[in-house]
Amino acid sequence: MAKKDAPPRWDRKMQQRLARGEAAALGELYDRYASLVHGLAHTVLGDERGADAITREVFTHVWEHPDAYDPKQGPLRSWVAALTHRLAVRRLRATETAALVGGDGTAEDLERKVRHASVAARADYIVQAMPVPLRAALELAYFQRRDYRQTAADLGVTEDEARRRLRLGLQLLSTAHDAGAPPGYGGAV
Repeated sequence: MAKKDAPPRWDRKMQQRLARGEAAALGELYDRYASLVHGLAHTVLGDERGADAITREVFTHVWEHPDAYDPKQGPLRSWVAALTHRLAVRRLRATETAALVGGDGTAEDLERKVRHASVAARADYIVQAMPVPLRAALELAYFQRRDYRQTAADLGVTEDEARRRLRLGLQLLSTAHDAGAPPGYGGAV
């Protein structure tokens, strides 16, 4: 039986393949995480071109520095999200600082914008990473304005189960405001 804190096998294998310089590994990683990376970058920057540039930068960094990821520190998905967040916030700060020099705001405005973008990116990451049953319940309640009874009927579960899923999903989302970055964030680029 595997140790409880052992990293997922796919993550370890992917890191090893990238370290060996396997181009196919980068392609697989891109296929798996490109939409996550682009979505997080777009959430932070609010700009399609900027999100495209960050996506390229993230996968270039992964290719050039595969040993920067340590499977013992957490899932590869979280590491890629952390890298995306750091690079996107760095770009946001740079572009907004340039706007400040032009006289379009204050340093407080910049920090408020960065905090807001970080919380939005964290919330997006949390929703994408949460179990499908919780996400489905939240999507019904939020996007289709269903209450817990209607959500239960739509999902074919009991009302108690619908309330539980909604409560857990909202509890997870509430952590987005607790920190400015997705789980597993930390370390330098």
